Formats: sequence, structure tokens, C-alpha cells
Amino acid sequence: MPATYHATYEASRRDPASFWLEAAARVAWDRPPRRALDDAHAPLYRWFPDGTLNMSVNALDRHVAAGRGGATALVYDSAVLGLRRTYTYAELLAEVETFAGVLVGLGVGKGDRVVMYLPMVPRAVVAMLACARIGAVHSVVFGGFAPRELAARIDDATPAAIVTATGGIEPSRRVEYLPAVAEALGLAAHQVPHIVVAHRGGFAHDLEEYAGNRAGWHDWDTLAADAEPAGPVECAATDPLYILYTSGTTGAPKGVVRDTGGYAVALAWSMENIYGVGPGDTMLTASDVGWVVGHSYIVYAPLLAGATTVLYEGKPVGTPDAGAFWRLVQEHRVDVLFTAPTALRAIRKADPEAALLAGYDTSTLRALFVAGERLDPETYHWAERALGVPVVDNWWQTETGWPIAANPLGLQELPRKAGSPTVPVPGYAVEILDALGDPVPVGEEGNIALRLPLPPGTLATLWGNDARYIDSYLTQFPGHYATGDSGYVDADGYLFVMGRTDDVINVSGHRLSTGAMEQVLGSHPAVAECAVIGVADSLKGQRPSGYVVLKHGADIAEEQLRTELVALVRAQIGPVADFREVRVVEALPKTRSGKILRKTMRQIADGKEYSVPSTIEDASVIEALLPLLRPGGGA
Repeated sequence: MPATYHATYEASRRDPASFWLEAAARVAWDRPPRRALDDAHAPLYRWFPDGTLNMSVNALDRHVAAGRGGATALVYDSAVLGLRRTYTYAELLAEVETFAGVLVGLGVGKGDRVVMYLPMVPRAVVAMLACARIGAVHSVVFGGFAPRELAARIDDATPAAIVTATGGIEPSRRVEYLPAVAEALGLAAHQVPHIVVAHRGGFAHDLEEYAGNRAGWHDWDTLAADAEPAGPVECAATDPLYILYTSGTTGAPKGVVRDTGGYAVALAWSMENIYGVGPGDTMLTASDVGWVVGHSYIVYAPLLAGATTVLYEGKPVGTPDAGAFWRLVQEHRVDVLFTAPTALRAIRKADPEAALLAGYDTSTLRALFVAGERLDPETYHWAERALGVPVVDNWWQTETGWPIAANPLGLQELPRKAGSPTVPVPGYAVEILDALGDPVPVGEEGNIALRLPLPPGTLATLWGNDARYIDSYLTQFPGHYATGDSGYVDADGYLFVMGRTDDVINVSGHRLSTGAMEQVLGSHPAVAECAVIGVADSLKGQRPSGYVVLKHGADIAEEQLRTELVALVRAQIGPVADFREVRVVEALPKTRSGKILRKTMRQIADGKEYSVPSTIEDASVIEALLPLLRPGGGA
């Protein structure tokens, strides 16, 4: 395969079938594929239609068979409990074989769904890999989702079993899972025959409370003690590996379906060529197994690569302080760290000068990767100055499963540009289109679309609903997947993602990006993070309104800050933005994955009905903002 980015990208576009068949050699197949792409049902495409494999074999067995059973596969670091535990590849395989046997003993088989409602504990990884081992389809629901949201996912996936725990642990509280699961089961129309509970001490509710008067509730350890270890089941590359739900515009969650073979190939390729991680390396992905980043780069990709993955149960700040990540890098000799921009902004807010970093040896760290929300230039520069390693923004979605754009450090490190995730990853044909689907000139903002077919590893469809998949993603721009994001490509081919297309506002007939305004606000030395929303205006259509969180120790009057920020926007974007409103707030409302709830803020500001998503990190933040956001409240 060519050694440079540009040659590799061209090869992936010129002959994608040969490119991905060659990439498939990184995976252990039961029956290697001879065909790369099945396009018989376009715009629905399937990769490696004649190949068969097992994902858990690729993640575990093959490394043990190669003599690396004693190598470290998983490190569990719980800052909230002060616990550390290490699993070798052989030990993790034994755990997976046993729990796969538990599932088989309950009658779970190939193609059956298993919903998981679990905290950040090793058994979450074990349960996912156990499903992969027997060909069952897992659907991980973020622990802490409200019962109604869990019930909606149960009814959509119709699982044969639910795997849960007594609870999750936050820095300031314990989250009881069993009452939530019981309530969800009562709300769901689908009757789940088996609920397997992993016991964690210190919770008010335990299995005995539910097993006594409900059939089908089981203790993980009791079942495991009598289980026969299960061997791997041969799966078609096109068989679903998991369902991961993402929010839908109709309110009903969309179940993104990930296949087995294409996902394995894409993740293996990405670990080598984007992240530069292989056997003997350690990767810390500070996310949650309930999110796509956790699925791909906590669980599957590091193990496919034969590396060590760190499972962190804690926060970037508060467990105990803003040096948490640096402690993890030092203690576990981390080579590559992957986190969200919101985590970096939280660290920067608490420790603006990165003073805590000096107390740790982070010399093993080769790169910091960031995804989940736009990495603003100020946070990018702060992290790069503090760490002295490449800081790589990589842009992708739940639907794609792995990066659309990134700096391919493992292939060829390219010059970086603040505010850009660098270039399209080989396999993705990124195009910038206007509202009619025509390409826009270089440097002009438009809709980011991906020409079909998408590469391996991306969504195959939505669970049980091909029509909804086509309607949601493939009809706006025929022949393309609509990302729902806006942005532009510069003269060097670098992609700049400015935000969701509904975050483009219309001020007196001028279309303006709130992401561009946020970039300006974030450049002010007192600002830790910010959000700009478009508020309905009877005269201008919309007007921009900014909300900023100050860095710890920032000493500036709000009126002075407002004057300086308004001047910055006027100088860098122009008077056309008509930017006049800025409010200082204690915090911005975010989902647990770090996305700012701009839509909810905008609905409140416009006086419309709104609902607070169940994914919100802290609902009290919305309550604190209500007086500022409501019409006439200063927004």
C-alpha cells in the first residue's frame, strides 16, 4: 500500500474494491472475502458479502494463539473507587468465554439482541465481546438513561436478555440502575425473559429485591459459576454486530446498525494509519462504552490491534482534580490519549496554566486525539502548548463508526491547522454542496456530504427500518450521505466543520455560522468555553446571542468582557453578524458525551416548547439558565 497520505487517498478512490480487500488482510477470517462490495441493493451497500469471521476471535483468541496471552489487554482504573485491575489477553478471553456460556445457557443465540445498561466496569467490555462471540447483537444503552428512553430501546431492539448492574458511581452520588430497569420493563411492550445483574456493593437496591417477585432475574456470578465456556460462532461479514441508538428528529431513537466484517477491517486500518497504535502500545480513550467512541476505541479497535486499552471510571476534573488524565498517562504509560473537546475545556477552565501537568511524567504520550464536538482553536493551542505533542482533531459520527476526517499520524503526519480535523480519511469522498446539491467553490461554506458508497465500518442501515435510513440520510442529496453538518474545504484540501446545519443562522438575510462566532469568542483569554445560538427576531429574522463560561481565576467585569467580545466578532466576522449580546454563565448544558444543547437553548430563548434530553449531564444547568434564556430575560 502506498506510504503517503495523498497516494493512499487516491488509491482508495481510484479502486476502492482492491483497496479494501487489501486492508481486509489485517483481519483473521474464517472464509476470506473475494468480493469487496455488494451494490445490488443500492443505495444500501454491504461490504465483504462472501467473507465470514468472528469479532471476539479477532479481538482476543488470535493474540493468545500467537503467544501474546500474557500481554495486557485491559486496564481498569476507577478513580471514583480508587481501584486498579489489569487483565491479560488470556484472562480477558476466559472471562468472555464464560459469560458467552452464560448467555448460551439462557437460550441467547446468533442474531438475538442483548440490551446492556452498564457502568464503566470491565464487565461491560466482557459482555460486549461475549455477544460478539456467539453472534448475538448487543445494544449498549448509556447507564443513567431515563426509564422511558430505555423502554423505547427495548421495544425497538426486542432483546432476549438485558445485562445490567446494581448501579453506577459518580463523583458525588450513586446512580441506582435496578429501579430504572424495572420501571423500563414495566413501560415496554416487549417482554424480556432474562435480566442478568452484576453486583456492585453500596447500593440501596439489589437483586434480591427484584428476583423474589419477578421471574427471569439472575445474578451474573451465580450463572457464571455453572456456565460452560462458549466457543466462537462463525458470522457473515454482513451480520450485525451491534445496534447503537442515536436521537432522531421524530423523537423515536434511530438504531444504527454496525456490521461485523466491515467494522473490523475499518477499525484495524484506522488503528494503524490514523492513531499509529499497535501491539505493545497503550491507548486511553476517555469516553464511555455507551457512546460510539467507547464502542470503537475503548473496546474493539485497541483489542483488534493487540494493544492495551484503559477503561477509566472517573471524570477529567473532580476525581480528584484537573490532573486526572495526566495521572492516568503516567501510571499506565499511555501512548495515545483520546478524549472530547469538552473534557479539555473543563481541564483548561480549572487549570488555565496547566500547572498540575508539571507533577506528572507524561513522556510516553505521543499524541492527543479529540472528537465529539468541534475543537476550538484556543483549546487546541492550549493543549498543544501544554503537552508538546500533536493534538489531532478527528471528525466523525455515531453513524460512521470511525473518523471521516483526521490527521493520519500512523500513515503520514500532515501539517495541522487550528479549527480543522485536517483531511478526509481514505475511503471517504467528502463534498461541500449547496442547498440544491451542487458543489460550492473552495473556501465557501455549505452542506458536508459523503459520496456513496460509504467505506466499510459505517452504518449498514437503521435497525428494522431501511426506509427510515434512506429518508433520513440518503434523499437530501441523491448519491450522497447527508452528514447534517456544515463546513468548507480550503485550498489545501483541509476540511473545516463549522457545526450542525441548523446552527447556521439567518441575520437580515445573511447566512452566518454560529460555530465561526464561537471560534472568535473562544479566542478571548478569559473564556473557557462558549455557545452562540440564533434567537428569533421580528426585524432581522434571527440575532446571535452568546453565552460564555470564564476560566478559573479570570478577573474581568461582565460589561467589559461583553464590549471586548462584541469588538472581536465585529473585527473578525464583520458588522453583518450584528453580534451584541453576551452573558456570563456558570456552565453550559451538555449531554454526557459533551455536546452542548444549543437546540434546547434556542427553543427556550424563542419561547417554544422544549424538552430536556435524557442524555443531559446536569439538568440543574438548564434551570440556572432559564431566567437568562427566556424571552425578556436578557438573552
